[in-house]
Amino acid sequence: MTGDLVLLALLMAAVTYPSRALPLLAPGLDRLPARALEYLRLVGPAVLAALAAVNTAVVAVSSRPSLHPGVAWLAVAAAVAIVIWRRNLLPALLVAVALAAGLRAMGFA
Repeated sequence: MTGDLVLLALLMAAVTYPSRALPLLAPGLDRLPARALEYLRLVGPAVLAALAAVNTAVVAVSSRPSLHPGVAWLAVAAAVAIVIWRRNLLPALLVAVALAAGLRAMGFA
């Protein structure tokens, strides 16, 4: 890993921290209108869904573009199933990471 990637990660954390810390820093957040609370509640899953979509849709461009499903598709499908079943994002993310890491360690990339 290069130092550039670490700096990029720190920059991304600094940029996204205010929206993640808003519920902790804003007293009376529960008094916001219902529409605003719903928006804030759904920002995290929407961002994760966008990241999952970008990282799972691998398009190989040679003579013709084509879609190649990989390990990430299985991890995302498992995470979605666990979120539907448990209504909790943390176990879904843990299972998805473990599944992707395990399959890649076994050589399925």
